[in-house]
Amino acid sequence: MTKPLLMATGMRPIRVVALTPAGVRLARRLCQTLEGTECWLPASWATAGEHTFDRLTDVFAEAFTNDRDLVCIMATGIVVRQVAPLLQGKDRDPAVVVLDQEGRFAVSLLSGHLGGANELACRVAATLGGTPVITTATDIQGLPALDLLAAQAGLIIENPTGVKEVSMALLAGNPVRLVDPEDRLATVLAGYPHLFHREAALEAALAGSPQPTVYVGCRERSWPTGWLRLRPRSLIAGVGCHRGTPSLEILDHIQEVFRQAGLSLLSLKALATIAAKKDEPGLKEAARRLEVELLWYTAEELEHVPVPHPSAQVTRHVGAKSVSEAAALKAGQGELLIPKHKSANVTVAVARAIWPS
Repeated sequence: MTKPLLMATGMRPIRVVALTPAGVRLARRLCQTLEGTECWLPASWATAGEHTFDRLTDVFAEAFTNDRDLVCIMATGIVVRQVAPLLQGKDRDPAVVVLDQEGRFAVSLLSGHLGGANELACRVAATLGGTPVITTATDIQGLPALDLLAAQAGLIIENPTGVKEVSMALLAGNPVRLVDPEDRLATVLAGYPHLFHREAALEAALAGSPQPTVYVGCRERSWPTGWLRLRPRSLIAGVGCHRGTPSLEILDHIQEVFRQAGLSLLSLKALATIAAKKDEPGLKEAARRLEVELLWYTAEELEHVPVPHPSAQVTRHVGAKSVSEAAALKAGQGELLIPKHKSANVTVAVARAIWPS
C-alpha cells in the first residue's frame, strides 16, 4: 500500500553537516537557533556531545536510510555527488538544502515540495539573515504546488506523474478541471479560484473533452491520460471472519470486494470488527499489510447500529445482529457503500467515513 505523502519539514530531524572551520561555526550557530537540528561535524572539529563522522558518504547514506533532512554547509557539487547514488524518488527522498559557509544563500536542492526543502531553505535563511534560493517553477510563478497541497489536505497521490501533467498545464496557462465532490481541496485552493474549472460529476468529466484534470475521490475508473488522482482516506471495511482464517484469505476477499465495487484500496482508512475478533492473527496481519488501523467494538455497541441486513444467526454466535455492516458504519459514521459480501470464511462491508472527521 502507498502511504500518504507528507511534508518532511517540521516532522523529521535535520542534520546540519559541515566540513570547514567556518562551516562548523555556522553549523553550531544554526543548531542553537533552529528547532529540530543537530550538528554532524568531522571528528577533528567536534566537541563533546556533537555527532561526528569520518566519511561524509556515511552521513548521507544514514540520513537517507533513517529519514533525516539535510542542511549541507559545503559546495553544491559535493552534495550532488553524495546524493546521486541514494536517490529513490520525489515521494521518498528527504529534503536537502545547501548553504554557503557565510550563510548568505540557502539553496533548496532536493525534494522541494513533498520533502519540504523549499520550506526548510526559507527557515534556514530566515534564521541566518540570508536569502532562500527556490527554483521550482510553480513557486516562482505563484502557482499552487499540487503535491504539497495534496499532502496538506491529507490526500494520497496515486500517480505522481499526474502532478507533472497538471503543473505543466498550469504553467502554460491552460485550463485544468477539478472533480472534488467533497471539496477536500477547497481550503488549500481558495487562493487560486481562476485556475481550476469545477466539474460536479465524475462521469461527466470522463465523457468530456480530454484535458488535464484533478480527481479527488475513492472511485476507480479507466483513467484518461493527464488525470491526477488524489485519494482521501475515507473508506472503512467492516470485516467478520471465522476463527483461524488466514490473512491472505481476508486480504483476497477485501480486494475482490473493492474491485467489484470500483473503489480504490488507497482510500481504505481502517478495518473494523467486533471485539471478539480483535485478536484474530489473520485479521491483525491483514490490517498490518494494508497499513491501516484495526478498530473494534463490543457486541453491545454494534447491536445498536441500524443495518440493512441483520442476521439472527450472527446474533446467536456473537451477540450482535451484524458484524461487518455494523462495524463499518460505527467506525465511519457515514453511509454504507457496499452491503455485506460473504465468502467461505470472510464477510466484508464498506462504509464511507464522514468528512470532515
